[in-house]
Amino acid sequence: MGKLIYGQGRREVDIEDRTLAHLKAVILIKLRRGESFAMSWPHGLDSGSGRSTIWLNPTIPVEFVFSGNRVATPNRMWIELLLRSANTSEGLQMIPEPEPAATTGPNEVLHGHEPARPN
Repeated sequence: MGKLIYGQGRREVDIEDRTLAHLKAVILIKLRRGESFAMSWPHGLDSGSGRSTIWLNPTIPVEFVFSGNRVATPNRMWIELLLRSANTSEGLQMIPEPEPAATTGPNEVLHGHEPARPN
């Protein structure tokens, strides 16, 4: 279980490593573009249900801490769906990972490259 650590108060959000890797790709793409956006996630039943939302901005510190040292193989479709959700009024949502398309080849989004945009 990894952690997203946010803001000066260092708020910590527990997120599974694979999900965190994909959220990291999306968050860094948006922040690199200078874009601010909301991110929401549901609380688990052990936390009393509900949900939280934070505002991500290029001037607010964010840290990604992974519990494992293995780099996740990126799912391009998931990254694109997460990016689309980040561009809505609801903000970035932790949506479930879709099955990767059979034709999807290696993707370098998690290593600093953005997904290709359709023409």
